[in-house]
Order: sequence, then structure tokens, then C-alpha cells
Amino acid sequence: MSSPISAIGAVSAPIAPISLSGATSADYAEKSSFGDMIGAALAKTEQAQSKASDLAVQLSTGDLDDPQEYLMAATEASLSTQLTVAIRNKAVDAFNEIMRLQA
Repeated sequence: MSSPISAIGAVSAPIAPISLSGATSADYAEKSSFGDMIGAALAKTEQAQSKASDLAVQLSTGDLDDPQEYLMAATEASLSTQLTVAIRNKAVDAFNEIMRLQA
């Protein structure tokens, strides 16, 4: 009779490393800078807010058939804005810490 614990060994095979299609971190560094990534994130946030605003107008005028579409867009815009503010706060905190260390 085998013990139930011996069956665990068969399940816990080594996990293969994840491959990103041969791309290295240097490839990503060359393609976009930190500023480009922040700019793209801000543009996406602005786009989400604009979409939610447009859907709010459509909902209030009766042109929107599904109110759930507005709720999803408004939630996406809210979460995107919260993330943007959190990243900005972390960047300001990091800047202040660097300035404190130099003083």
C-alpha cells in the first residue's frame, strides 16, 4: 500500500522557465524608455476618461441602450486614474527620498 504523500512527488515536476519569444530585457530597453511608457499610460488614462464621459452623455440623453457599458467604462476610468495617481505619488516620494539623501 502506497502512502498518499508519495503521490505528491509525481505531481511536483520542475517548472520550465517562461520564454518571451527570444526577447531579452535589453531589447525592451531599446524599444521604449520610461518616459515613453509613462506617456502611453497617461494617454490610455485620458482615453478611458474620454470614453466614460462620452458614454455618460449618451446615457443621460437616452442614446445608450445598455447602462452597463457606461458603468464598465466609468469603472475603468476610475481605476486607471487611481493607478496614475498612485504611480505619481510613488515617483514624488522617490524624488523626495533622493533629495533627502543628497542633503
